[in-house]
Amino acid sequence: MGALDGRVALVTGAARGQGRSHALHLARAGADLILIDIARQIDTVTYPMADPADLAETERLVRELGRRVHSAVADVGDGPVLRAAVDTAAAELGRLDIVVANAGISGYGSVARGLSDAAWQNVLNTNLTGAWNTCAAALPHIAAGGRGGSVVLISSVGGVRGIRNMPHYTATKHGVIGLTRTLALEYAEQFVRVNAILPTSVNSAMIMNPTTFALFRPDVDNPTVDDVRDAFQRGNAMPVPWVEPEDISKAVLFLVSDDARYITGATLPVDAGALLT
Repeated sequence: MGALDGRVALVTGAARGQGRSHALHLARAGADLILIDIARQIDTVTYPMADPADLAETERLVRELGRRVHSAVADVGDGPVLRAAVDTAAAELGRLDIVVANAGISGYGSVARGLSDAAWQNVLNTNLTGAWNTCAAALPHIAAGGRGGSVVLISSVGGVRGIRNMPHYTATKHGVIGLTRTLALEYAEQFVRVNAILPTSVNSAMIMNPTTFALFRPDVDNPTVDDVRDAFQRGNAMPVPWVEPEDISKAVLFLVSDDARYITGATLPVDAGALLT
């Protein structure tokens, strides 16, 4: 039997990358899945975002593991649309026990470099308002079940320190930690645990793109992944440039499991020692 048999988990940003990895780890542990993704490009995001085919592939992979699954295209920044999607999915699958608020976008800029109002607002809407909307849509279903539950919000090492050229991203990830701690207090009496994970750079489309490479190696024309390995590695204490989505998923799986039944309000770095540097 799986550690999560009989439970239903919601994952946002589930179409690919970390979100797909989280969904598959939860499915392998026995959970049925609700998959949410915007599945379209946001115009201020400089790397290609997921599309409906990516979301369909995550759904296929979950079904292949023998789990029930409900997927929906929805923008986490749109509260009413997200609530409707979660309500429909929870009714279809009969319950909701676990939430992984994973949806997030990134970008670069500063006051001096002319960070646009639209870029600021899009990151805020997805990363922070989206995390709030996800919790606001899901927590009533978890609480109504009367069985307790677990919420994991994906923050960042940028949630506890500044990162140059990413004021909008770091501001939202700081906010996610404040949201985590407040919700943990508000739902503790119902045995609904709320925790955050703080990854370092993760091997996903958010950093594996030409815009990020150029920021890290402005001295190189058209830098490749091999050109930026050393630059990324200098940000971590351990001699690795980044971690894999699966490394974050294993932390998610621990926090939502009964092994972590008395852990709430925590911020868990999965950062190869980045916060030590």
